[in-house]
Amino acid sequence: MKKLLVIANLYHASPRIPNLLTYLSNYGWDISIVTVPLSKGAEEYLGFPMGFLEKAKIIEASYRGDIFWIWRKLFKLVGYKTDESITEQIKENFGITSKRSLVDALIKWYQTIYAYPDTERLWKEPALKAASNILREEHFDAILSSSPFPTSHIVAAELKRKYGICWLADLRDLWTQNHAYPYGSMRRYFEKKLENKILSHVDRMATVSDGLAKKQMDFQKRPVHVITNGFNPDHLNNPVAPLTKKLTITYTGKIYTDKQDPEKYLVVLANLISKKIINPSDIEVRFYGPCPNWFQDIVVKCHLRSIVKQYGTIPRYESLKKQRESHLLLLFNWEDPREKGVYTGKIFEYLSAQRPILATGGFHGSDLEKLLIETKAGDYASNDDEIEASMMSFYEEYKRSGKVFYKGDFNEINKYSYNEIAKKFTMLLDEMIQ
Repeated sequence: MKKLLVIANLYHASPRIPNLLTYLSNYGWDISIVTVPLSKGAEEYLGFPMGFLEKAKIIEASYRGDIFWIWRKLFKLVGYKTDESITEQIKENFGITSKRSLVDALIKWYQTIYAYPDTERLWKEPALKAASNILREEHFDAILSSSPFPTSHIVAAELKRKYGICWLADLRDLWTQNHAYPYGSMRRYFEKKLENKILSHVDRMATVSDGLAKKQMDFQKRPVHVITNGFNPDHLNNPVAPLTKKLTITYTGKIYTDKQDPEKYLVVLANLISKKIINPSDIEVRFYGPCPNWFQDIVVKCHLRSIVKQYGTIPRYESLKKQRESHLLLLFNWEDPREKGVYTGKIFEYLSAQRPILATGGFHGSDLEKLLIETKAGDYASNDDEIEASMMSFYEEYKRSGKVFYKGDFNEINKYSYNEIAKKFTMLLDEMIQ
């Protein structure tokens, strides 16, 4: 049995890492994971796949928390909730609904100075200690580090240097080449040097799309393998869940400020209602996840408060249930034309729900559009006219039949199951350790 040591923060590397490792264990790998402490209920909240905790040994490297841990304690004393964004709570208390404010600027300044290379940097030493302890006791054939955060790769690089074990860096999110890199050019200059230094020790690198692989290869001038995100085949919507009575359109997950534009879709929907093409009593648009304060302003401006509902963050399994009962699944593509290679893990969850997907915004030629065409899982609507045409088509079908029919190509979709993704990782790991 080959042995793999994984360095990953499961709160941020889920669902990719738990699902991947569950199936990787079927291909001759014994797995141990060094991660942050898992709180009570983490298994349900993160949606660990069935059998994961039996197939993987979890080593919790204890630490106080990320760079905000002391602030959470202080704000808790004055009534703030520690399981929700402190920033958004402060803005809500002061009535701030703009996308950019003094509060945001102060948080960014704090992170620029203290979150180098990331907010989890305080976990480095505990993770190194925990990993070194197990490496002194057991033989491992390979190390897998997964982002976010770069700290996981820094720990893996030190282990590689110290113990000489083959190392695969899984850049699910890129580092300084990240589409959402939030800091200025000066910090990026120095951080690029750090990234090059750390990743110069790696044996193999992987990322989740062709576009991201090209971006990383252009930066580092070395091969980067493409292994996409996927879905758990146990989560397939089979047997098919009953649909809601209304034409329910569901979005699950975070909305990224200045990166995604939900306003495009909401404006089109409001116009279709004002033109009496869509009856508002027929439709509900649901958002599950941490919605920013500015989003509600858009809802109010579009006069959609009776239709668009925000339900906050829910456990992953509950999120999957909400997807399956929906007529349509909504996705906002990245708005920067330089990020055509970016798509979130959400798209693969949506594939497992086997409900039609409506992806809006962004630009044609993106990896997301190619995926939807390949799988026939839904529509890609970049601009207002395309969004309107798709919504009218879906609504007319709903009025005729009481539902929107799913037309996905299962043979193509099945290529993205985590069982198939695990096969690709196995091939890469086996090639690396030969």
